[in-house]
Amino acid sequence: MKLVIIGGGSSYTPELIDGLIRHSPALPVREVCLMDIDEKRLEILSGMCRRMIARHGLDVKVTSTTDQRRALEGADFVNCLIRVGGMEARINDERIPLSFGLVGQETTGPGGMMKALRTIPPMLRLARDIEAVCPDAWLINYTNPSGIVSEALGNHSRAQYVSLCSGPNHWIGEILRLIHVEPARANVDWIGLNHLGFATRVNVDGADVTQAAIAAVSEHWPVDAEWIQTLGAIPASYLRYFYHPGLVVQAARQPGQETRGQQVKRIEAELLRLYADPALDEKPELLDQRGGGGYSDTAFAAMLAIHENRGERQIVQALNRGAVDGLPDGASVEIACVVDRLGPRPIRFGALPLAIRGLVQSVKAYESLTVAAAVNGSRQMAMQALMAHPLVPSWEVAKPLMEKLLEANRPWLPWA
Repeated sequence: MKLVIIGGGSSYTPELIDGLIRHSPALPVREVCLMDIDEKRLEILSGMCRRMIARHGLDVKVTSTTDQRRALEGADFVNCLIRVGGMEARINDERIPLSFGLVGQETTGPGGMMKALRTIPPMLRLARDIEAVCPDAWLINYTNPSGIVSEALGNHSRAQYVSLCSGPNHWIGEILRLIHVEPARANVDWIGLNHLGFATRVNVDGADVTQAAIAAVSEHWPVDAEWIQTLGAIPASYLRYFYHPGLVVQAARQPGQETRGQQVKRIEAELLRLYADPALDEKPELLDQRGGGGYSDTAFAAMLAIHENRGERQIVQALNRGAVDGLPDGASVEIACVVDRLGPRPIRFGALPLAIRGLVQSVKAYESLTVAAAVNGSRQMAMQALMAHPLVPSWEVAKPLMEKLLEANRPWLPWA
């Protein structure tokens, strides 16, 4: 089996190799191919991966290339974690909205829109290359914003894919930890969009304990406790950007406060220095500060479910196809799916609770407009998307904000 990592020069790649090592008995990988456009990072990460694999005595060859089609030859699974524009583009995504008094975040709000506009075209090129070179391979995507990318892939390519995020597993795990319940005893209903999801029901040993779970998490969540109790559902931590945008912006504008992108840029520079050390053969503790914890387990769970035809229930992003009432069939939703050799198939959920329905539908309209803008290279559709976003208050703010955002992104958006 051949595993390809597109964006293999990422500082996160050793997390995936660690997952490969832990899951090696079940997933018979014989070659890992790292592909990246940055030759220096590719060389550093290839060496690091070889040392990690050698430390554990696995018979796995590590290859590398800057040629995407060559990397895909003979691939069974294609993991993708690209960052178009690098960390500097992320910092712009954060700082420009913040200068207008809006949330600046790489997946949420205007910054998330720009990341999607930069990312969707190369993701669709990757999908076309997969169709041509390894049509039976599965694309395992966790390139952000993964929900919007999922919608683009599902509606504008024929590639087989699973788009995922470690967030739902993390939040569900925290809920169960706070109510002192082992995961095997619980079943948690999760629904919404990527980074806009909600635990709507918690069952333990067949009994509904949702209210007890809400009470347990309320004081530990980055969303106001009274509001969680009023809402009657447990939101993903990203919902603080929607429920408390003023507080988020105020905190981000404190003197000397770095954006998350600036912090990660510093961490990445140190990680690359560590990875270049020929004596290092295991992932360093610093990687935990990089973010994205849990992606490896989530990615390998999806690959194993496909490879072994397990038919497991997993929470991923998939096209709606009638699973959630009130959203288009072609909309990407974050939902429990059955994952087997045919990929993910959403489990019917029905109507969204009214208290979250409006926000989900509003953000979904923004996401679908963003996909359309990226696919068509349309400034008009991009403006429609920006105005549709709940965090953008008015045309008077949106117009100059769009100009600033497009100016910063012209290297990647020829139509800007």
